[in-house]
Amino acid sequence: MSNVALELTNVRKKIKNKEIIKDVNLTIRQGEVYGFIGPNGAGKTTTIRMIVGLMDLTDGEIKVLGKSIEKEYKDAARNLGAIVENPEMYPFMTGRQNLSHFARMYDDVPKGRVEEVITLVGLDQAIDEKVSKYSLGMRQRLGIAQAILHKPAVLILDEPTNGLDPAGIREIRDYIRRLAVEDNVAVMISSHLLSEIELMCDRIGIIKHGELITEQSVKEDSEEADQSEIKVVLDVKETEEAIKVLASLELKAEKEGSQLVSLMTRETIPQVVNKLVESGVTIYGVTGVKPSLEDQFLELTGGNIIE
Repeated sequence: MSNVALELTNVRKKIKNKEIIKDVNLTIRQGEVYGFIGPNGAGKTTTIRMIVGLMDLTDGEIKVLGKSIEKEYKDAARNLGAIVENPEMYPFMTGRQNLSHFARMYDDVPKGRVEEVITLVGLDQAIDEKVSKYSLGMRQRLGIAQAILHKPAVLILDEPTNGLDPAGIREIRDYIRRLAVEDNVAVMISSHLLSEIELMCDRIGIIKHGELITEQSVKEDSEEADQSEIKVVLDVKETEEAIKVLASLELKAEKEGSQLVSLMTRETIPQVVNKLVESGVTIYGVTGVKPSLEDQFLELTGGNIIE
């Protein structure tokens, strides 16, 4: 198992006697991209603000590479890069001047690193323009460039693809994956684009009312995939006979137009197909449909709107 990069232990936050965050425990390993999602007001931004040291904890502990954010802030912060809400830049300076200014704030940013991050985030063409002329998407890219200047072990990104066009979203997604795999960076992403979270992340955690209600792997291994229940669409000619066959296997089926829909595990599908064929049912197609992250999110959170 990879080393732990970010660890939250029994983290709580109270504001005016109201408990906003309730005993959150989560671990992110080096080289892992972790999606952190939840409805409006669930506690995502509060949790992120505590991780980066912008807000005090009421109780619990947050560690970056084993260093406490509260007790060893300087050592912990050295290994942390972040964009929280909108990236703050000096609008009267160019992108390059902004990055050079931020590079001077760190002790160990090597010469040439500014040029390296400019290319990494695709800002070569606009880097010498004033930031006041930048689009929202260009500001996001510059924010990510600033956050990775000092090669952090942990990168926290709040809505990293905000304002980007589809090509830009794909570029940032590919870069984040590359950053995790090639540089062994632990990345925590909060986003409302669930389709992007699904493509980008290794694991996701869903927070609701300040509690981490579930964590799951985005890419199941083969054994997990065989055991988990999925929706199966059966395109058959003799629907009534097919319903009886499924009932004999203790499976329920519902009609959706000319097709049947049933919940079953992947390993059950061959048994169902064999039984249907033996019973003389004409099969035109069998399709397994894994619930999307959006479906699971809406089911777990009761359909609340996402930030």
